[in-house]
Amino acid sequence: MKKGPIKSKEITCAFCKGKGIDPFGIPSKMSSCQVCWGKGKVAIADIPHETCSACKGTGIFEHHRLPCSVCKGKGMVPKDRREGPKGMDIETGLPGIGNY
Repeated sequence: MKKGPIKSKEITCAFCKGKGIDPFGIPSKMSSCQVCWGKGKVAIADIPHETCSACKGTGIFEHHRLPCSVCKGKGMVPKDRREGPKGMDIETGLPGIGNY
């Protein structure tokens, strides 16, 4: 049996569920809030310890989490398939396993 050409299709990354960010919430090194410098509090005139409105007191920005290590932040991963006999697609990967 001849193996046909490889077709590439992208599917949602199962590790990050398509969000593109680390599912464990690990912050990147540059994730501390630039307004309060990661403290979660800011000094405003007479109020010495007001909650930072930029990070809501957390000290970090949510969108600065590490990108997903599987999809590299894209949210999608390639799913390679080979075209089998009579146009059937056979998944590449484990030998002997496929869609028949």
